[in-house]
Amino acid sequence: MKNIERIRKEKNVSLVDIADSLGVKAQTVREKINGDSDFKFGEALKIQKEFFPEYDITYLFIEDISLA
Repeated sequence: MKNIERIRKEKNVSLVDIADSLGVKAQTVREKINGDSDFKFGEALKIQKEFFPEYDITYLFIEDISLA
């Protein structure tokens, strides 16, 4: 699981919240979090700044190997 998914749940940020911010469908966000497709750099940066500014962008978007 990517750190962003764990942190998103901890902070109660919905897929719809992120999707609305990016102007995409919630399913698109789910696919990107699951690794079916990739976030564009601008999308990742926007998510980090808007929802998770206390986290490093690299940390957010890597797999949490401690949970693997």
